[in-house]
Amino acid sequence: MRLRLFVAFVAIVAATPAAMAMEPVHYVCADKTELTATFHMSPSAAHLVFAGSGETMNLPQAPSADGGRYVKGDTEFWIKGRDATLTRGDSKTTCKS
Repeated sequence: MRLRLFVAFVAIVAATPAAMAMEPVHYVCADKTELTATFHMSPSAAHLVFAGSGETMNLPQAPSADGGRYVKGDTEFWIKGRDATLTRGDSKTTCKS
């Protein structure tokens, strides 16, 4: 009986939005771009909000040999530790959290 209650509790907690997203991380880039990234576990994706313009993007996670890589169209956000690289079209900049 206790095992069933525990399994039910874990299932409810796992289904809550808070369990599926990490805390937002603020990045400042070399080209003065500022953005906030929220990383989601299910499905694996990064939600980016650009300061100033308020533009938002959802980038699904892509295969990566090292770090976290999120790609959609010509936009790529690649993170490793506190560092990130933001590529939009032909423009590429480094960022720090």
